[in-house]
Amino acid sequence: MTARLDESWQLGSLRVPNRVLLAPLAGIGNWFVRLQAKRYGAGMAVSEMVSSHAIHHRNEKTCGEMLRIDPREREPPAPGVGGLWNPAAQGGPVSIQLFGEDPAVMREAAAVVRDRGADAIDINMGCPVPKVRKTGAGVALLEDPQLAVAVARAAVEGGGGIPVTVKLRSGLRAGDHSGVELAQRLVQEAGIAAIGFHPRSAAVHHKGTPDYELAARLVELLPAPVILTGGMDDADSVRAAFAATGATAVMLARGALGNPWLFEQLVHGRETAASREEVLTELRWTIERAVEHLGEARATRYLRKFYPWYVARLGLDSRDAKRLQESLQSAPTLEDAQGLLELGAGDLALAL
Repeated sequence: MTARLDESWQLGSLRVPNRVLLAPLAGIGNWFVRLQAKRYGAGMAVSEMVSSHAIHHRNEKTCGEMLRIDPREREPPAPGVGGLWNPAAQGGPVSIQLFGEDPAVMREAAAVVRDRGADAIDINMGCPVPKVRKTGAGVALLEDPQLAVAVARAAVEGGGGIPVTVKLRSGLRAGDHSGVELAQRLVQEAGIAAIGFHPRSAAVHHKGTPDYELAARLVELLPAPVILTGGMDDADSVRAAFAATGATAVMLARGALGNPWLFEQLVHGRETAASREEVLTELRWTIERAVEHLGEARATRYLRKFYPWYVARLGLDSRDAKRLQESLQSAPTLEDAQGLLELGAGDLALAL
């Protein structure tokens, strides 16, 4: 019998309430981004990528901000979100994603993350960004599977019993399936609880079509859950990839940016697109949480990367969308930015 996306599943000792997860988003996936995804139905959320070395050195920003887990992340969604509130819903687990190439440092970082209250740990072995790869971390670990297994085993040991997952690419370049081989070793030799699999090579980053046939092959080979990610930008593509691969769960990444309603579609059966007022309301909520997290001055700068995701969903014509985007990007204060939004959904074009 084919699993449904709204069904619960087992990740090691954890019961995850559904099969739609928020993927780790570097530089983005802080506590309030994870909270937003859960408000709309995500069964689990993974943090932005956190350096194990920064934890080891007790970096203030890393330990004070990036490891923050807010109690609201574990609460059931409040009534009224999208009109599709599920009274049986529970706030799902929180996973912290770590990266690094030193087993001893990874063991220590995993212990810190566990003590901070993480329900699970994810190890990034798929990031193709040069500044990560050149340190020997991320996708560089595909080139040294023995070290990759040692790093993963160290995380399992440091985690003290909480599930540890690993996010992998299919390989370094087209035709390279070293990720499939490493996935099997990570489960068998390191005790990894599940594999997050992005079936594109490191060489293409996010371009090209993911190899879902390869993902289906990994599902058949691996005696552990496979969490599929990559190339799923809307509800139809998620459902199709989930069905085609037989994966245990899916992780939404770029498709969820500024679009938490995608979780609502997949988990709670929402059929309509978000209205302009819903988009604006959600952006206001995001602004408020950013200020709570960073303070107003830093939030003013930080939010500039969020605005394009929401403006694209307002249904404005291209000229008005461009003008609003430029106005938000150049707004010197959050009060100015909020002033543009407070004029109301129906008056945005007039406000510009």
